[in-house]
Amino acid sequence: MNKYQVDENGNYGKFGGSYIPEVLYQNFKELEEQYLAIIQDEQFQKEFNQLLRDYVGRPSPLYFAQRLSDIVGAKVYLKREDLNHTGAHKINNTIGQILMAKKMGKRRIIAETGAGQHGVATATVCALMGMECSVYMGETDVKRQFLNVQKMRMLGAEVVAVTSGNKTLKDATNEAFREWCNHPQDTFYIIGSVVGPHPYPDMVARFQSVISEEIKKQLLEQEGRENPDYLIACVGGGSNAAGTFYHYLDNEEVKLIEAEAAGLGVDTNMTAATITIGTEGVLHGSRTLLMQTEDGQIIEPYSISAGLDYPGVGPMHAHLATIGRAQVVAITDDEALAAAFELTRTEGIIPAIESSHALAALHKFDFKKDDVIVLTVSGRGDKDMPTYIDRFVQE
Repeated sequence: MNKYQVDENGNYGKFGGSYIPEVLYQNFKELEEQYLAIIQDEQFQKEFNQLLRDYVGRPSPLYFAQRLSDIVGAKVYLKREDLNHTGAHKINNTIGQILMAKKMGKRRIIAETGAGQHGVATATVCALMGMECSVYMGETDVKRQFLNVQKMRMLGAEVVAVTSGNKTLKDATNEAFREWCNHPQDTFYIIGSVVGPHPYPDMVARFQSVISEEIKKQLLEQEGRENPDYLIACVGGGSNAAGTFYHYLDNEEVKLIEAEAAGLGVDTNMTAATITIGTEGVLHGSRTLLMQTEDGQIIEPYSISAGLDYPGVGPMHAHLATIGRAQVVAITDDEALAAAFELTRTEGIIPAIESSHALAALHKFDFKKDDVIVLTVSGRGDKDMPTYIDRFVQE
């Protein structure tokens, strides 16, 4: 699988690697040396899988969306990560990483969050395991994701509002890394996506790969075949997409579609379409595609979606897009909102606004009637009700 997976140096083609401050070198060396052995340990796998089943509620359903399929003109299956405990795919990864932290003897957890789902999932597993938890969140996101902030606090986590920069996910990540630099010995950083220095992108992808593992089994039961014609997922950092694609990467007959956030449009300065308009550079410890000026200063991203409002993308996705393995489509705020209301009114499912970007991609391609499409609904829309209510008011 090395054509599309990480290599022994932590690279996905020309992307990836580990660009870290010296104070964290020992942490990353320790993690890189141990993570595969820990993940592959039989006892670790037993505990991880038991929690996914009994606590998270896996497997998540693969649902054939008949009315949506009629509109699209192809067979659309929805991978229902929105039905997981805490309401999104994020819990798969935080369960894995909290077990990793325990194995490595860490006592304190830090995390970053944008939409709040990763923060809630981290606070949840810290409550489960009785560990101290601090979640860094941009002040802008604290305001627009009020419900998730209250959930984190109820779960016992400290929510640190970050006031630097654009006060969103990038800035929360910056502050989380700074905090880790100040407390490297006893603290474990649970990164929420397939971003950051090696081995995080690979480690998070492995924990999220349960999504594609289940899709293969479920599609075989429902369609008599393991492989869909298309897989569709939204991409900010890209963890739900990495999990959706993971076990299909080497099968080039399965087409991969990534939906990123165009905001008000890729030709405006209000966008988060990193892959579409980004250039190569280093962000948060890895080489990837990112939004930057000619002299390397980060361009602040914009999206109606707090979870896709990030100026970079995971190195796996930068690689897949650059070599043509994945096709990328940029979805505007209005297109995402329209797709959210379409799913709600045709299937009775209110999706997260991140997932709505993937849903909007269904209208960007000419599918054949017999095409089988699997689209991951990465989260549910409870947290986005204020945004959806604003649309009601506008209507």
